[in-house]
Amino acid sequence: MEYIIGQSRTGRGGAAADAVGGLVDESGVPTAAAVGAAGGGGDAGLIVDGTQDSFMQDVLEASRSLPVLVDFWASWCGPCRQLTPVLEKIVRSAGGRVKLVKIDIDANRALAQQLTQVGLPLQSIPLVAAFWKGQILDLFQGALPESEIRRFVEGLLKEAGGGGMPSADLIAAARAALEANSAEEAAGLFSQTIEIEPENPAAWGGLARALILMGDEDAAEGVLADVPAKIADHAEVTGARAALELKREGRKAAEAAEGLRRRLAANPADHEARYELAAALNAAGKRQEAADELLAIMRQDRAWNDDAARLQLIRLFDSWGHDDPATLQARRRMSSLLFS
Repeated sequence: MEYIIGQSRTGRGGAAADAVGGLVDESGVPTAAAVGAAGGGGDAGLIVDGTQDSFMQDVLEASRSLPVLVDFWASWCGPCRQLTPVLEKIVRSAGGRVKLVKIDIDANRALAQQLTQVGLPLQSIPLVAAFWKGQILDLFQGALPESEIRRFVEGLLKEAGGGGMPSADLIAAARAALEANSAEEAAGLFSQTIEIEPENPAAWGGLARALILMGDEDAAEGVLADVPAKIADHAEVTGARAALELKREGRKAAEAAEGLRRRLAANPADHEARYELAAALNAAGKRQEAADELLAIMRQDRAWNDDAARLQLIRLFDSWGHDDPATLQARRRMSSLLFS
């Protein structure tokens, strides 16, 4: 994603940055001419509603100590209503390293007109401008996906020497997206984490799982092949690998599911059919039912096929994740069987 640059990261200021640079004097102190009447009592919080009176304090002065995102919006702007909650979420996850100032351009027409005159394209909103040290460092327009906004803020924090967004926050956001079946968003967040921490096993495993959810098993296989050797045996990676293997096995078994049920109806002791049916149920997302079939084998013949049912259950646990409710419930039931 290429963003509209107000002041380039190589130090070459664009027209907007040069003009907004006129809002501060040569020593970097905001001038009274910047936005008209100055001295508004800005909110001390990290997410505030700004005005033309508080702009100097909320934005220019605040940007001396931490980067400030300014969200220019209007009540009639649909994309603005989509973008603002995402910005607030990302700013909160940054742990106090970036501030958000929201400015309604209709309620602050004098400020909007002045900023338009110095080069900000406020005729097209939503627009988010990043201020640092009293200057526009970068900006973007439109309601971008969360992953791209996080990447934008990541770059801003690095430029400001803040070390970037913590990878733990990115992982948490990616996992939330994955649970919400937003696989593409999750994949973007996991990929961003890998860029920051190339040996983060949760990011590699999560990216593979996101690609599996998107139905791109070949890409997931490629990701798992690229995992650094140092973390290749980490539980996050082996779990994703198990998920891919089970997905492929289950798809094949799903095609024969009805035949397997008929076999079991005719012979409830057909453990092979029950074992294959468990794979089919897992592929269909019926985790508890899949566990039920494997536990049924264990109750009837604990040692069947060299302990195959128990070993398959463990593979399912790895695939589902050890904190998954289906894993916790099935593990308790398996323990009860093994130790009764």
